[in-house]
Amino acid sequence: MLLTVMLLALSGSASAQTAKEVLDKCAAVVSDKNGVTASFSMQSAQYKSVSGTIAVKGQKFRAHTDMATMWFDGKTQWTYLKKNDEVSVTNPTEAQLQALNPYNFINMYKKGFKYTMTTTTGGYKVHLTATDPKRKVQEMFINVSKGSYVPTEVKLLQDSKWTTFTISNLKKAALADAEFKFNSKDFPSAEVIDLR
Repeated sequence: MLLTVMLLALSGSASAQTAKEVLDKCAAVVSDKNGVTASFSMQSAQYKSVSGTIAVKGQKFRAHTDMATMWFDGKTQWTYLKKNDEVSVTNPTEAQLQALNPYNFINMYKKGFKYTMTTTTGGYKVHLTATDPKRKVQEMFINVSKGSYVPTEVKLLQDSKWTTFTISNLKKAALADAEFKFNSKDFPSAEVIDLR
């Protein structure tokens, strides 16, 4: 009986360690120092279904859809709404970034979550649960492809609502820092609204 309990305890800790290793390898792929680009689609109860492209370099990102373009340089976010021809400027919270950037888990998973993992056909499904009940994001599922360690889906629970990002065509790219800042010369008629 004691041996069975010890084996179960060891297999539990090995599973958590393996889940973290998979996330570490996945984060290393997405965190390429020069940057990566990908296509995405987002399904959420809060927002209507949208799809577009995203570029990521460290904590910086740029996302483009038919309705809007967002730039985030690590501190400031600019959101251009095409139909209004206006740009809002904010300093978003961690929770707000989670709803916009599927790659924000790269830094978030490292602290305040416990992990379990199952192996799926062609990949891994890592389930993360927050250790702090006050945390905005309480649960995440991250699907990672086997071999390449590319994330294919990120699903997160925030305010009792699920948001799912499906990710495809992830490629390494040489991205300049200027690509993550709004350039008013590209949108000369846009009204800028500073909400900071």
